[in-house]
Amino acid sequence: MAAGSLSQAAEEKVASRSQSEVNRRLKYISLAVLVVQNASLILSIRYVRTLPGDRFFTTSAVVMAEVLKVLTCLLIVLLQKRFNLKETAFLLFDSIVVQYKDTLKLAVPSLIYTLQNNLQYIAISNLPAATFQVTYQLKILTTALFSVMMLRKSLSRVQWVSLLLLFGGVAIVQVQQEGKKEASVSDSSGQNYTVGLVAVVISCLSSGFAGVYFEKILKGSSASVWMRNVQLGIFGMALGMLGLWWNDGAAVAEHGFLFGYTGMVWCVIFNQAFGGLLVAVVVKYADNILKGFATSFSIIVSTVASIHLFGFHVDLLFTAGAGLVIGAVYMYSLPKAPGGSSSPSSSSLSSSASSASPRTDGGEEMEAFLPKCAGKQKGS
Repeated sequence: MAAGSLSQAAEEKVASRSQSEVNRRLKYISLAVLVVQNASLILSIRYVRTLPGDRFFTTSAVVMAEVLKVLTCLLIVLLQKRFNLKETAFLLFDSIVVQYKDTLKLAVPSLIYTLQNNLQYIAISNLPAATFQVTYQLKILTTALFSVMMLRKSLSRVQWVSLLLLFGGVAIVQVQQEGKKEASVSDSSGQNYTVGLVAVVISCLSSGFAGVYFEKILKGSSASVWMRNVQLGIFGMALGMLGLWWNDGAAVAEHGFLFGYTGMVWCVIFNQAFGGLLVAVVVKYADNILKGFATSFSIIVSTVASIHLFGFHVDLLFTAGAGLVIGAVYMYSLPKAPGGSSSPSSSSLSSSASSASPRTDGGEEMEAFLPKCAGKQKGS
């Protein structure tokens, strides 16, 4: 009996050690995925928007990304219902039509996300990729402020200090870019630094508000995050089509919806559509510190890639500003001391990209809710 107990204990110890090793590897895989997704979206958008030749319509790219997101979320809902079409159809009808008041609540964040996605194209088309990546981290500041105002959350002293450093770092980068903005855009016709800067600032404000608003809706609802994204996507497609008609209607009618689409453009759209969903799933294996580190590292990757791909010049002032932003992002992600009140959830921090996230913009707005919603769905 004693020998059997020892053998069982040894087996459990080995299994536990094996599981720990798997989790450790998944953390590093998560880090790699987060870094690649954060950096690749900005760099690829910048690349396709600076190529010579026919320019694709950014409004059509936004609509196409929404279509792909909705189809993906519908497939996931169908999968969770074990491919029972009748049960899935009933769930969709009940969630979208019967509970129409609940659905209408998502019109506001959907409008903002659609605006944000279009603004990101405008910003990246007019700003160096590294400058955009650094400046776009202001979304952490706006998200934190909206979390304090709308969700009554509190921040630790370290987080307040990190937000001040973040603002200071972005300001330094903007001062540096202001001094040489003519040189930075003279090599590419049609670029306007001021337009890009205004677009990224509005995008940060919209990202912060929409992320917190979406978090508030999710926390007060039993609907799954995938169903929420279907509801958001319906509004997103409708609003995106309205924006396409308003801005590029005549040109699309003349040249076609997919005018200017190349393999690289499709890669950007797929990254924008699936990147946030992928990050939302993968990030379950990462902690908040790792996400902060991934965001910081992606800034470095974007800067290095911009030097080689776009001839971006890094000087001491940009290095200092970017260094402050990287340090601030990492500081903000540090856990509070035991007994401290909760900080804004990681769902509000948004990657890049996500910006591009399931809601891009996307996207990491849903991270914190995945474990909860999985449990709720089982009982639905």
